[in-house]
Amino acid sequence: MREYQIRISNRPRPLPPGRWAATQRWNDLLFAHWPIPAGQMAALLPPGLEVDIYQGMAWLGIVPFWLDRIRFRGLPFISSNRHFPDLNLRTYVREPQTKTSGIYCFSMDASSLMAVTVAQIGYQLPYYWAEMHMEQRSECEFSFYSRRRMRHLPVVFHARYRSLGPSARLAEGHAGSFESFMTERNCLYSMSRSGQLQRASIHAISWPLEEAEAEIEYNSLAGSINLSLPAVPPVLHYARRLALYLWPAELVRPVLAHRPVTVAVSPSG
Repeated sequence: MREYQIRISNRPRPLPPGRWAATQRWNDLLFAHWPIPAGQMAALLPPGLEVDIYQGMAWLGIVPFWLDRIRFRGLPFISSNRHFPDLNLRTYVREPQTKTSGIYCFSMDASSLMAVTVAQIGYQLPYYWAEMHMEQRSECEFSFYSRRRMRHLPVVFHARYRSLGPSARLAEGHAGSFESFMTERNCLYSMSRSGQLQRASIHAISWPLEEAEAEIEYNSLAGSINLSLPAVPPVLHYARRLALYLWPAELVRPVLAHRPVTVAVSPSG
């Protein structure tokens, strides 16, 4: 079986233990984020996760992109679905016992039925099959449309977005910045078929973030989880590429608390 080496980013961190199971590349991403009161977000999370906050707020992210170079360890690239649009609705969380930071996706939409099926079976991710179109209008300008299939109530996202290029502010990204908060994530959380919390370790290698602007013409993703977006403009970023490595999903097991041991002492005579 051929081994594939993982390219380390210019801000390396230790790789997760074990062997990665799958890899894929995300392209021409828009990151759109809205601040949400932490209490509202916490009410939407499954047991075993807590909201991760930045500047006192939870954050809801919508990320459209197109995906390619899907590979499972030991197998060639999946040729029947060379590239297709994808969309995820996410927030940022921690597992309270170990404080492991991660991403929790409320929903993920893709135009590839095969990709949706594999993700549902292999990682129990909340993936949905959607009618999707992504058009490149210029070198760094895109039109994105998604409408979830086989839903009684429509779930639609339609936007145009463009990169404004790199900036000195983003080039000076530091550990306490919002950009670091949203990108330095160690795992992807989901729920197993038995209703238990599980996580898949991830390692992402991304191009530098760029400034972005967007016109979001229609967005019912937040409404699909009974959440209202605030009447403020979203925080926007663009990334050209992101290589993602995924490890097998594993159950998050509770940490057993240390308990004092009672020892019977016999009196000496």
